[in-house]
Amino acid sequence: MRRQLPPLNALKAFEAAARLGSFRDAADELFVSHSAISHQIKKLEDHLLTELFIRYPRSVELTSAGKKYFLVLRESFDRISEGTKVLLQPHQSNVLTIQTYSSFAIRWLIQRLPEFSEMYPDYQVRLNTSQIDVDFNNQDIDLAIMIGHPEESDLFFEYLFSPEIFPVCAPSMLEGETPLEKPTDLANHTILQVYPSERDWLVWLNKYKVENIDLSSGINFDSYDHALKTAVRGLGIALGMQPYVEEEINSGVLVRPFKDLTTPAPGNWYLVCPSEKRTVKKVKQFREWLLEKLEEDEDLKSRRLASLIT
Repeated sequence: MRRQLPPLNALKAFEAAARLGSFRDAADELFVSHSAISHQIKKLEDHLLTELFIRYPRSVELTSAGKKYFLVLRESFDRISEGTKVLLQPHQSNVLTIQTYSSFAIRWLIQRLPEFSEMYPDYQVRLNTSQIDVDFNNQDIDLAIMIGHPEESDLFFEYLFSPEIFPVCAPSMLEGETPLEKPTDLANHTILQVYPSERDWLVWLNKYKVENIDLSSGINFDSYDHALKTAVRGLGIALGMQPYVEEEINSGVLVRPFKDLTTPAPGNWYLVCPSEKRTVKKVKQFREWLLEKLEEDEDLKSRRLASLIT
């Protein structure tokens, strides 16, 4: 069956404008005029029969549909780029390619990777971040650190940890005309939502029987990192999930308004790789190193369930 794809130039224009948050910046990146970007995006909106941007006099903002479409399109462009690199460069056995979510990479893994590289200087580590789970059949990825589903029998799963989630906010949110004192007070504040993990807020709210919270009315982000940085500025209430929020809490720029009200996050975290790669030397060495680093992290160590480790 023939694929019914939108015009590719329109997709390029939309992806650049959504990523940069500006038609003008997108035009500069693609070496076309501002009007050309505007025309291509209007052409795409007509094709899809939906608005992708809210247009203001001096800025633009993605609509709800635009945010969802951008997430899919960005991942598709990233995969095309990665696939092109694979074809242009010969496969190297000393290259270790790891995929994980951007927040985990930024807030935990990257600061520790130099130690792995120092221990194994012959390996070239390539870190791929994505909010969409890896497709080992079609991507050149050695292993992933992700929320996993061990029932997939063709993959090997190494249990890592089970995080908890809890609301966090700037200290200023505990005061003022609408202080955040009890969970029902969330109705008076902006909720910062991570839309690839949209179940997380629902799980916490349901656990503590908090009703009448309109999650769709808040601000949506594609990663915990962005939501937490926005919470630091006092612009709303985010969910914290270790190991994402340790630094902000320790420094006092974020606090837990309901300190004892935590609940397990949906899903456990695993190291995942194709079963046949489990014994490959570079994968085995990274796996052993990662488990050692998790044991050294007191917070994550307490979230590891020994009964699940295979």
